[in-house]
Amino acid sequence: MKIATFNANSIRSRLEIVIGWLRKNNPDVLCIQETKVQDADFPSTPFLDSGYNIVFKGEKSYNGVAIASKLKPTLVSFGFDDNGPPDETRLAHAKIGAVHIVNTYVPQGRDIEHPMFKYKIDWFKRLRSYMAKHLTAKMHVIWLGDMNVAPEPIDIHNAESQKNHVCYHADARAAFAHVIEWGFVDVFRMHHPEPGQYSFFDYRLKDALQTGRGWRVDHILATKPLAKLATNSFIDLKPRMQHKPSDHTFVVADFKI
Repeated sequence: MKIATFNANSIRSRLEIVIGWLRKNNPDVLCIQETKVQDADFPSTPFLDSGYNIVFKGEKSYNGVAIASKLKPTLVSFGFDDNGPPDETRLAHAKIGAVHIVNTYVPQGRDIEHPMFKYKIDWFKRLRSYMAKHLTAKMHVIWLGDMNVAPEPIDIHNAESQKNHVCYHADARAAFAHVIEWGFVDVFRMHHPEPGQYSFFDYRLKDALQTGRGWRVDHILATKPLAKLATNSFIDLKPRMQHKPSDHTFVVADFKI
């Protein structure tokens, strides 16, 4: 099973990149975040024509999640069911074959003094509760997406100056780690313990990709039984070099299932 995650930063703007990547790389599953399109306008046809089922939940100009898969999901749900804000356009859960896939676009947080930062921390707590309610750590579960957290100093090119950034602040890192402690393994780090591996390169930094000024905020995590079956994981930088790219790129993992 080859699975990938990609923050498209507008699926309609990156459709050519996404469909081209699917046809070239032939993954079994691609999870997409920040689709930025309401459901009525989601470009389903190119996915179907490429041999993929596609499920999605979005809104105009913001957020949005989608899961493209060769096999048709046997279970699909969106958002939380804990009586709080459902956030359906930030969380998609699908069962594909024997694997549960949880695709998340975690709130960025804006600023550590902003109410959205507390919302982000609480969001992680809600996600851990969601996992505990619907899944077990003994099951084959993949949690992936744009987590908006760089968990370790090696996950940022300039960590020493980012302690108050919403994607590196100690509270955000601890909240992310708390969900991982439920039973997940960082599949990418299993295969790449070295620094300098980034999935996000800010548009605002001139030549960020070429100069290696990035962040690793897009992650693929698996429960321990499934992580044992992981044979490879990598970040594909080529799409970030294409014309009018997203500021993120694809992260991929292979499992021998």
